[in-house]
Amino acid sequence: MTNSAFKPVRKAVFPVAGLGTRFLPATKAIPKEMLTVGEQPLIQHAVEEARNAGIEEFIFVSSPSKEALRMHFRKNDELESSLEKKGKPDLLKKLQASNIADGKLHVTYQEKPLGLGHAVWCAKEFVGREPFAVILPDDVVNHPRGCIAQMMDVYNRHGGNLVATKEVPLEDTAKYGILSVGTDDGKTVSIKGLVEKPKPESAPSRLCVVGRYILQPEVFDYLDAFETGAGGEIQLTDSMAKLIGKQPFHGVRFEGGHYDCGSRLGFIEANVAYGLSDPSIADDVRKILDNYR
Repeated sequence: MTNSAFKPVRKAVFPVAGLGTRFLPATKAIPKEMLTVGEQPLIQHAVEEARNAGIEEFIFVSSPSKEALRMHFRKNDELESSLEKKGKPDLLKKLQASNIADGKLHVTYQEKPLGLGHAVWCAKEFVGREPFAVILPDDVVNHPRGCIAQMMDVYNRHGGNLVATKEVPLEDTAKYGILSVGTDDGKTVSIKGLVEKPKPESAPSRLCVVGRYILQPEVFDYLDAFETGAGGEIQLTDSMAKLIGKQPFHGVRFEGGHYDCGSRLGFIEANVAYGLSDPSIADDVRKILDNYR
């Protein structure tokens, strides 16, 4: 049940302007976000997770070369008619699930790769002055109740800003934004600070930020400054950190398998996991895996 004291989260931002160089040459002509995990491209996993959490508007921060992302979510009357005539209702249903209604999908462009903070800033005019979600399609979470829906439950209790989080090995802290935590009930942690890619010896915890956020519009007030941080980029983490103490800020330990599909290994692992979770092919997938033991 939504707490009326907190504005509803109706919009989600999807930063999808990256070139996907780690997957070349596959991504030379096809956006990385169109690579498939299970039956769906990465971007559809992200959009469906948002839609199932009650998100109504979808904002892609993209590049002009990625028109395929927009086209994927357009209604295809010819293809739908063909499937209907051929008596393939299951395929038709899957196809229609990818449609986004006119006026609900917005595309803006990030002309230079200046960092995640800059990508989110590019969506400012579409977001307006209301809370919003940010979903990184590279981060796939496999769970019947999506990560953003789980975060919405916490948002409806606490309001403010939230990030998804999980524990990582201490030696890996330099790869992530890391939380400095206050209270911790095992599911939700209060956040005292955020550090971008700290060395293991200076990491405040092993809880990292996973690519899911619910943010208040005041984050744009800090992103407007275009301050650079780690790696010389405009870091979203730096602007979020400035909201701590001014607004509620929590981390949510989510349920479900998490796969970093920005890496080849994570992408392969995600496909194996989705294959094993699909009853129609799970047994055959296990047999294939047994052949490589």
